[in-house]
Amino acid sequence: MNWHLKSFEELTNDQLYKIMKARVDVFVVEQSCPYPELDDYDQIAMHYFLEIDQNIAAYVRLMPANSRYELASIGRVIVTKPYRHNGYARDIMEKAKAYIVQEWQETQIKIQAQQYLQNFYESLGFEQISDMYLEDNIPHIDMVWQLK
Repeated sequence: MNWHLKSFEELTNDQLYKIMKARVDVFVVEQSCPYPELDDYDQIAMHYFLEIDQNIAAYVRLMPANSRYELASIGRVIVTKPYRHNGYARDIMEKAKAYIVQEWQETQIKIQAQQYLQNFYESLGFEQISDMYLEDNIPHIDMVWQLK
């Protein structure tokens, strides 16, 4: 079990392929949602992921402030099917928040959350800041975490 935090340039070809495959498997195939998964933000993001037995178990993409949003953000949050229900989503979100606060000196973090995960994100300190909206036919809400 290995945690990794890498810029786009630091990812190996194998890691990049596995990350993209995991994201497509979850967001496009599993959720039956054809949308442009490759969105030209990966090159400026930090990629935080957990590898277990050479498989991507969990992944998040960290975006600096004033890139995708005014606030720093966490997106593309996934735990792949074989590794769910082990606490990895909470672990990786806590690690991602800590990195953004410590390394980027940010005090707020934005996420676009699938609405069914609202309670999970609230348990991590995020607060809803928008009404529900559909993104790719999936109900979403915007949420923000604030350093206390």
